[in-house]
Amino acid sequence: MKPKILVSRAIFPEVIERLRVDFDVDYHDRDSALPPDQLAARLADKDGAITLLSDRIDAAALAGAKRLKAVCNVAVGYNNFDLAAITQAGVMATNTPGVLNDTTADTAWALLLASARRIVGADKWVRAGQWTGWKFHDDWFGSDVHHATLGILGMGRIGQAVARRASGFDMRVIYHNRNRLGPDQEAGARWVGMAELLSQSDFLVLLLPYSPAVHHIIGAAEIAQMKPTAHLINIARGGIVDDGALIEALRQRRIAGAGMDVFENEPALDPRFFGLDNVVLTPHIGSSTRATRLAMASLAADNLVAALTGRRPPNLLNPEVLQQGAVK
Repeated sequence: MKPKILVSRAIFPEVIERLRVDFDVDYHDRDSALPPDQLAARLADKDGAITLLSDRIDAAALAGAKRLKAVCNVAVGYNNFDLAAITQAGVMATNTPGVLNDTTADTAWALLLASARRIVGADKWVRAGQWTGWKFHDDWFGSDVHHATLGILGMGRIGQAVARRASGFDMRVIYHNRNRLGPDQEAGARWVGMAELLSQSDFLVLLLPYSPAVHHIIGAAEIAQMKPTAHLINIARGGIVDDGALIEALRQRRIAGAGMDVFENEPALDPRFFGLDNVVLTPHIGSSTRATRLAMASLAADNLVAALTGRRPPNLLNPEVLQQGAVK
C-alpha cells in the first residue's frame, strides 16, 4: 500500500499528480484552511503532510497522528509550527527557503517605490477624474529613493536580495542582525546597531522571521526614533510591527509612509489602515507569482518524498529528530 499523505489546501494540479505516483493523497482542494478539528482528524491516519501558513501544527493537531513522519510547509516562515511539539512527537518539519528570495525582494521594492512616490493615491486620484492638468507645484510630491539610505532589519537570504537591488538606486545600505554577516554576504551593506538603523534609514525594510522574541520589535518607541521623512516596509510577518502604533504614527505624519504586505490578525487587519492615504496595503503576496509558488510547492513535495523514502529532507528544520533516532 502507498503511504498516505494530506495536502491541506489547494496548490497546483501538476504537484498533486506527481505526489499521486508514490502516495495515497488526501487533497483538500479548496483555497481555504481546514478548521483545527478537521485538520487533526485528517492527519490521524497519515504518514506525511504538506501544509500552508494557515495550518497550525501543534500538540493538539498531532495528538492522534501516530503514523505521521513529516510535515512540510509551503513557506520559508514556519510560525504556524510549534516546532518543539513537532519534535517531541518524532515528526520531521521542513520549509521552502531560497526559491522565493528574488520574488519577495521584488515585492519589497514594489512597496517601497509605491510608498515613496505615492503611486496608489495618485492612481485613485486620476481614476476619480480629479486630474485637470500638469502642475509644477502639485499635491503629489514624493520621496526620492536614489541616494537615500536603505535600512534592513533581518539580513537573511531575502534581505541580501533586497540589498543587492539597492545598487541600481545608488543607495547607502545599512542593516541590523543580532550577529554581523561575513563580507561576502553583506552585499555592500554595513552592520549598525538598532538605534542607528532606526534613526538613519530613509526606508526601513523588515525581514525578520516571526517569533515571540520579536513580537512588536517595531512599536511606538522605535517609530519615534525614525525620521519624519522615513518609510517603513513590512514584508516579513504580522506581529513584528505594533500595527496600532504604526497607524497612529502615520495618522499624525510622524513618519512619511508605509508599505504593508503582512498584518496582525490577518486577514482581519485593523480597519483604521483604510482611512490613511500614506500607506500601501497588499494581501500577503510577497512570494505571489505563479512560477515562485509552483517552485515552493514543488520543494515541499521534494521534502516530503525524501522524508517518506528514508532520506534526509533537504530543508529539515529539526535535525535533532534524526540525531535522536526518534522519527517514527
